[in-house]
Amino acid sequence: MVNRAEPIPFSRPFTGNEEEEAVIRVLRSGWLTTGKETLAFESEFGAFVKTPCLAVNSATSGLHLALEACGIGPGDLVLVPSYTFTSTAEVARYLGAEAVFVDVAPGTFHLDPVKLEATLEKLPPGKAKAVIPVHYGGLPCYMEAVLSIAEKYRLKVIEDAAHSFPSPLPPGPRVPAGSFAGAAGDAGVFSFYATKTITTGEGGMIASGNPDMIKRMSVMRSHGIDRSVWNRYTDTKASWYYEVTAPGFKYNIPDILSAIGRVQLSRVMRFLAMRQDIASMYDRAFTGDEHFTIPPSGPGDARHLYPLRLNPERLSITRNEFIEKLQEQGIGVSVHFIPLHTMPYYKKRYKLKDEDFPESLSSFRRVISLPIWPGMTDAQVERVITVVKELGFAYTIL
Repeated sequence: MVNRAEPIPFSRPFTGNEEEEAVIRVLRSGWLTTGKETLAFESEFGAFVKTPCLAVNSATSGLHLALEACGIGPGDLVLVPSYTFTSTAEVARYLGAEAVFVDVAPGTFHLDPVKLEATLEKLPPGKAKAVIPVHYGGLPCYMEAVLSIAEKYRLKVIEDAAHSFPSPLPPGPRVPAGSFAGAAGDAGVFSFYATKTITTGEGGMIASGNPDMIKRMSVMRSHGIDRSVWNRYTDTKASWYYEVTAPGFKYNIPDILSAIGRVQLSRVMRFLAMRQDIASMYDRAFTGDEHFTIPPSGPGDARHLYPLRLNPERLSITRNEFIEKLQEQGIGVSVHFIPLHTMPYYKKRYKLKDEDFPESLSSFRRVISLPIWPGMTDAQVERVITVVKELGFAYTIL
């Protein structure tokens, strides 16, 4: 059957005149690279998450800088969930460290604290140096448990908060996910990729309450030079002089993107309300439907993703076939994530089998991410719901 309805993309950025005007303002200023717009973006984002911040060109860059500032190097071990995007693990390899995978907790997409400690018990004493918990899909993970284990084993904690802005972490003081570890002296990293809860197209932010880490990351994000380009070009005294203090990286973000980010930041709570409304429509539609299991949620969920799980015991087609049927009907979907332990590079390097992390594998084989983005109309959401439920009914195991 040919679908003639307007396709619904998996994701679409929500931008308008304000973002366009911000870009034009920067273009007309005569200063395009990292400068006063970025400084303002860092300050405004830091005020929101209640932690000093440093803007970078991607969350991957931020994770790399944070690990480097923590002193991670060759031979060190960095623990990460298997159920995450590749950047969470690859940054350890950039520094010559090794990634150690940990399975997620049953019924969740989050690193399991019990399995984290069990894994640490099996590792050579003193080799594990850091852990990177991931706030999957916008729902904060078990940070109190992770921080407790990290303190016991003397691990640095870098929160991968690429999905979670603007999620506060309950209970107690409403510390935003991504700044929990930063407030404790380590770091959290946010993403502004095109699909994220706020976007600059590409970009990221590091939050850390540790002044030494902020200083190190600030230098290392721009070639290891001891003065920022904004400082060098606006200082009337010896503007040309600088010193290279370390072999750094090229991880700065330009003012054009920061200007977009400032506008997006000003509207983030509106975006959050839109995502929550869409998620609520999905929850009501799929709760109690024997073909599906709705994702776990709770206070502070940024609803970046809506990972619906198929119940294979009730369906006569596979997850992949289900996706194909959705796409034939013009519904854009994705899968978050393909577990890293199944990827050729990690599988070969660490001699892993697909079954080594059963909860990650089970989630992967069942999950589909439905469209959830600011600007989706109720009619679009209802159409997604209708097509998904009709497919469930059409392929029910009798």
